[in-house]
Amino acid sequence: MPPTHPSRYRTAVALLTLAFLAVGAFCPPSAGAYDGKYPFRAGATVGMVADIVREVAGDRAEVTDIIGAGVDPHLYNPTRGDVAVLLRSDIVFYSGLLLEGQMTEILAKVGRRRPVIPVTERLERTDLIHTPQTRHYDPHVWMDVQGWMKAVAVVRDALSAFDPQNAPEYGARAEAYLSNLKTLDDYVRKVIASIPENQRVMITAHDAFSYFGRAYDIEVMGIQGLSTESEAGLKDINRIVDELVRRRIPAVFVETSVSDKNVKALIEGARSRGHSVRIGGTLFSDAMGKAGTYEGTYIGMIDHNATVIARALGGDAPQTGMQGKLTSLY
Repeated sequence: MPPTHPSRYRTAVALLTLAFLAVGAFCPPSAGAYDGKYPFRAGATVGMVADIVREVAGDRAEVTDIIGAGVDPHLYNPTRGDVAVLLRSDIVFYSGLLLEGQMTEILAKVGRRRPVIPVTERLERTDLIHTPQTRHYDPHVWMDVQGWMKAVAVVRDALSAFDPQNAPEYGARAEAYLSNLKTLDDYVRKVIASIPENQRVMITAHDAFSYFGRAYDIEVMGIQGLSTESEAGLKDINRIVDELVRRRIPAVFVETSVSDKNVKALIEGARSRGHSVRIGGTLFSDAMGKAGTYEGTYIGMIDHNATVIARALGGDAPQTGMQGKLTSLY
């Protein structure tokens, strides 16, 4: 479904182009090595990006992310304090692909004085999912663990260029983290494959799980479009209710950063037609769990999602997840 604010979309696209130009213009390879105190200050937009930076940088960096748990980055407008965090940072990382559409202008400005890096910059067109309705790429790349592993390499190389004297450390930490992500990817693949094929359908509030569906062979349906700026209409609700009833799908899912009103409308619509559907759980889509929890890490976020989805749709997954660390299935 196309955005309801096309002018805002066009502005975001133009500003994003400026942001990329700013990053290229103000972060030349010869800019010089970092020669300040440790830990240096690294800023990040969303938790998924910040988590990579923490894993790769270790104690060398103090990482601050500005869009926290349960907050929708599609609609987020940075506060004065957020801008101050970015301006104080020695290096800044963001996701890109218009995920942080409202922040594009400030990222461009910040990029005039320090490195500002989109972690999705190395993804090929074949890695990305294009949505003709919105005329741009789906930004939810982190839902495919193998795709997100490419972002780790971007962070590793950016930190190594910024602080070359510690490049070997960043390389070693990145390799260790990539090994853990490979274990995560294997787990997700296994538990999703355990869902009976006729029930391997997940329905959520918005189109945040297309990469997950492609990577792990599960059909996904979102009531809203890629961005939560779009609105679901009665036609969208009825279309998915038809699928719920026809295919006897047992569960639908809500998201921590998106209103559950449309999902509840699906449940009511199916009930009115004689089919009982339950909420299978709450998923993390555009934001991770609370800081300081296992679900507040990227690995915990994806472990939680895969475990909740598999168990709700008749698959086989341990209640406490891949490592026995899940604190809540929401």
